[in-house]
Amino acid sequence: MALNCGIVGLPNVGKSTIFQAITSAPAEAANFPFCTIEPNVGIVNVGDKRLQDIADKITPDKIIPTVVEFVDIAGLVKGASKGEGLGNQFLGNIRQVNAIVHVVRCFDDSNVIHVHGEVNPLDDIETINMELALADLEVVQRKQANLPKLMKNQNKEISSKAKMVVPVLERLTAHLEEGKAARMLELNDDDLELIRDLNLITLKKTLYLCNVDEESLEEDNAHVLKVKEIAKGEGSEVLKICGKLESEISSLDSEEEKKEFMEAAGIEISGLELLTHAAYKMLGLRTYFTAGVKEVRAWTFKEGAKAPQAAGVIHTDFERGFIKAEIYHYDDLIEFGSEQKVKENGKLRMEGKEYLVKDGDIIHFRFNV
Repeated sequence: MALNCGIVGLPNVGKSTIFQAITSAPAEAANFPFCTIEPNVGIVNVGDKRLQDIADKITPDKIIPTVVEFVDIAGLVKGASKGEGLGNQFLGNIRQVNAIVHVVRCFDDSNVIHVHGEVNPLDDIETINMELALADLEVVQRKQANLPKLMKNQNKEISSKAKMVVPVLERLTAHLEEGKAARMLELNDDDLELIRDLNLITLKKTLYLCNVDEESLEEDNAHVLKVKEIAKGEGSEVLKICGKLESEISSLDSEEEKKEFMEAAGIEISGLELLTHAAYKMLGLRTYFTAGVKEVRAWTFKEGAKAPQAAGVIHTDFERGFIKAEIYHYDDLIEFGSEQKVKENGKLRMEGKEYLVKDGDIIHFRFNV
């Protein structure tokens, strides 16, 4: 399962600069080079040091990292929910992603015009969130208008669900009318299942990405502090990145040049790696590995997945015909130096259908279909 993030924000907040910078940087285990499948969609490898470490011990023919897809959604403007600035098209794009990266301008520069005339993160966030809430409100109201018909349906399952969803939609309507995100409304698992088909934008996990100047990478400026306050109230994540600096790094030709530039700028981890790791954490995603002489490969799974579900990430046949999983951990491989030594020290084990897969597990699945 590939992680899919939509990058949103007002025009001129540095959104496209950041998108171009992070998606033009080739991954360290460059088996899946960056490619553009549409003008505004980029797929990049997820940097994970463990993948290369495993490959150094196994010496496979190839290395395959997991990937993340970034969708650069053109700048939303006030009135987007009513179609302003091709808003309907862009809002439709946002509905297709797993999570939202909301870029907020947190730097002052008189040479870069702000769409509202001044840098004000609170107003910027409120504008975007209001448009997203209004877009969701329209979806909810359409559903409400269709409920009387559904409640009369001869299929009892359909009519029963229609009746059950009424109070949930009423609560959502009142909430969205105030411009508040649906994720801030207390909805239980049953409520969420009833409205899953609506694919609400404001239910998606959101990470606020503060685009700052170089000085503010070390110490938060006033703009960043305001964003953090908003995010805290929502239970959302916040990350800082200097789009200008990331753009300069991505323009360098060799990995050696990039490394030297980052060291000189005091940057230990690239913006892409920080962003993907933050997005993984936000969505509760983890990584396991398969390792053999043909390939060493990283796979993304949901935290809490049992062995058959994790196997299903590779292929549905693996889940359907799951028998056992032969497992050891990345830490064991690093400690003992080889798969054979891992076996000799009793760290390789067989696990069944109830095993909860851990981040960093190295797995060989046994299945039969």
